[in-house]
Amino acid sequence: MTPLAAWQNFYVIVGSSAGALIGLQFVVMSLITATPTARVDPQAGEAFATPTIIHFATVLGLSAILNAPWDGIGAPTVICGVIGLGGVVYAGIVTRRMRKQNAYQPEFEDWLFHVLLPFAAYVTLSIAAFSARSHTHQALFGVAASALLLLFVGIHNAWDAVTYHVFVKRPRQDGRSH
Repeated sequence: MTPLAAWQNFYVIVGSSAGALIGLQFVVMSLITATPTARVDPQAGEAFATPTIIHFATVLGLSAILNAPWDGIGAPTVICGVIGLGGVVYAGIVTRRMRKQNAYQPEFEDWLFHVLLPFAAYVTLSIAAFSARSHTHQALFGVAASALLLLFVGIHNAWDAVTYHVFVKRPRQDGRSH
């Protein structure tokens, strides 16, 4: 029995949540873009919507990887390390996209939830993966913390996008201000 076996229920719950939220995100984005007054800005979508799906997909992927019947922790730690490093690079891409788009002026909360917290989660995932052989117990908590942080960041960002479109963008498009 590997150390991962003790985490199976955790990753089943977290992975299922991420999978459901990916589906919900697609439904919400479809409804928003289907409104007659909706103007879709691809640059804003790349900066704000796509990262949410990426974070949910990362959590779903981590859950699947860590629930697989591995003989040891070697292969999953390498995969988690690659995912973590890829996420660090992706945080840089998101930063560039947020600066490049001009549909919305990001505030501190946007930088926190779209760049800083995901960056911290992916760095933590990378560190946990590369320290797993010598500090397995602590590293598994680091991976779990990363997954939860990405899940909560995704939930926040999805909610933030919906409320922005419903309470800010829609009233402007209807000719109303708030």
